[in-house]
Amino acid sequence: MPPRCRPTSGYHGIRAWPSGRFDVEIRSGDERIRLGTFDTAHEAAQAYDAVAWRLGRSRRTMNFHDVWTREQAEMLAPLPPVITREQQRRQRELEQRLLIAEGEEALRLEWARRFSEDVAAMEAFYAVRVLAKEA
Repeated sequence: MPPRCRPTSGYHGIRAWPSGRFDVEIRSGDERIRLGTFDTAHEAAQAYDAVAWRLGRSRRTMNFHDVWTREQAEMLAPLPPVITREQQRRQRELEQRLLIAEGEEALRLEWARRFSEDVAAMEAFYAVRVLAKEA
């Protein structure tokens, strides 16, 4: 049987697309597991090796042979990219809301520090309302 050829990317399980991105796929029995698309072949190979390690593959079938522990294999896998524009928009919106909330909290604390008598009066007002509702 002739030796298997490596793909054009130079790594196991990595397929180069004409767009310049790299697709990662690993097989487990009869099933193909698609791991995603990456900007560089090196990142794609790292993702492949991390999953190959978790599947119990031998180091000979991996792209990087210097991985000896599970921790090293998990460190290979890059963080998953934000996939869609909608998810990117939601993430930006959440970050903006957090910034606004932090600013409002800072203003509220400053107001409470400067006008402590107003805070005491407001707390007394709400305490009276709670007592009135219970009666």
